[in-house]
Amino acid sequence: MVCVTAAVVGLACLAPSVGTAQSYPNRPIRLLHGFAAGGAADTMARIVSDGLSKRLGQPVLVEAKPGAGGNLAADAVAKSAPDGHTIGLVTGAHAISGALYKQLAYSPVDSFEMLSTMVYYALVIAVRADFQARTLSDLIAMAKAKPDGLSYGSVGFGSTHHLAGELLNITAGTKMVHVPYRGDSLTVTSLLAGDVPVIVGTTVLLAGQIDSGAIRGLAVTSPARTKLLPNVPSAQEAGLKGFDVRTWAGLLVPKGTPPDIVKRLNTEIQSMLADPVVKTALETATGGEVRGSTPEEMRALITAETDKWSKVINDAGIPRI
Repeated sequence: MVCVTAAVVGLACLAPSVGTAQSYPNRPIRLLHGFAAGGAADTMARIVSDGLSKRLGQPVLVEAKPGAGGNLAADAVAKSAPDGHTIGLVTGAHAISGALYKQLAYSPVDSFEMLSTMVYYALVIAVRADFQARTLSDLIAMAKAKPDGLSYGSVGFGSTHHLAGELLNITAGTKMVHVPYRGDSLTVTSLLAGDVPVIVGTTVLLAGQIDSGAIRGLAVTSPARTKLLPNVPSAQEAGLKGFDVRTWAGLLVPKGTPPDIVKRLNTEIQSMLADPVVKTALETATGGEVRGSTPEEMRALITAETDKWSKVINDAGIPRI
């Protein structure tokens, strides 16, 4: 009798999980991201929306919730029902927030179940075509000769672009001054106008200007050259040994989402990323490399990135928010 009772209890415990697996998804899914409509994150979200809708059999509706470097959207995802019907698209800024902010309403790691990374992409250190530094070594020599005499522009304080510039300063022993702008396009405009001599920008935005000869790419921030800018050396090639800055994008859901739903979503994401049409679209949108992961690998990435940027912030003396 005891054995029968135990078996019944065991089946009852399993029932919610089985039921979840069978019924999910049973309504449209929200896909939240924390950046402006029309930007790279929004473009990626719409590619993912289409790919997952086809695989899950429910509409995946993109919702942009810009503000605080993606923190508002991440907070909204963290506080959503953990049932798989709210997914967050996050970028490298997600890990930086864990390093930069004194206090967040959520934990970048512990408030979520990770699903998978999607794409990694490099940045590029660039100058105007008529600037006297022809190589990254030239730029470093100029910056060392004039401490605090050179500035570099980025998309904003606390961005991966900003911290890539600070890591360049730390690695090369320079003191270039950061000038924050509101978005990539404004950094390009200011560079071309001569308002700032150096920028750290996204490869996909700068590729056209570099190909046209208006802007010179001195180095990409990944360990190897990129497909989008094959003629621009990596920072390591240019002499900065160990320099590696790649931002990334990935997907996550609220903490407590059932494991069977997490597994289902990871499986469908891997299928989507293996689709040549989706792969090409994501790589075109970012100038990067599509690469999926397990939930555990994505969690380890965010933890390692948070530690990395925390050290850079400390070493550069950047005030925490």
